[in-house]
Amino acid sequence: MSEQELPREIRCVLVPVGNLRLLLPNATVAEVITMPTPETVEGAPDWLLGRIAWRGWRVPLVAFTRLAGAKEGDADLAVRVAVLKALGGNSRMPFVAVVTQGFPRLTTLNAELIIPTHDGNALPPGVKAQVLVRDDVAVIPDLEGIEAELARLLDLDEEAGAA
Repeated sequence: MSEQELPREIRCVLVPVGNLRLLLPNATVAEVITMPTPETVEGAPDWLLGRIAWRGWRVPLVAFTRLAGAKEGDADLAVRVAVLKALGGNSRMPFVAVVTQGFPRLTTLNAELIIPTHDGNALPPGVKAQVLVRDDVAVIPDLEGIEAELARLLDLDEEAGAA
């Protein structure tokens, strides 16, 4: 694809999680649903709330605020779940769910509107980058890393499943 054919703008969503906003491509969000009761996962870390039933799948449910060590946010806001399309290519885990507060906000961005704010200190677990998007501070989650850790925790490694 030539430089002239590259998209100048990308449709994104800012997903509220506690006092953070996750910045994701719009195509990543499969659906936003009401918070179901998760099935617990034995021995899971506190950020893995369990699994939820969604469209015939048992989808891992992540509390991103706990994973990244962030504040939980306003307890009065309605808690929902954003079901995300997994990026790691693991056929045994095509979706990952994240607890949200409120609804994701659609925005159209280009490279000039995303300003890195990383100060050189180590990033929290699950965070690939910290950015400023217009007036919003946001984080770009490390979805591939989160998915790899979930596959390990849930024994969903492709190689292990093939054995």
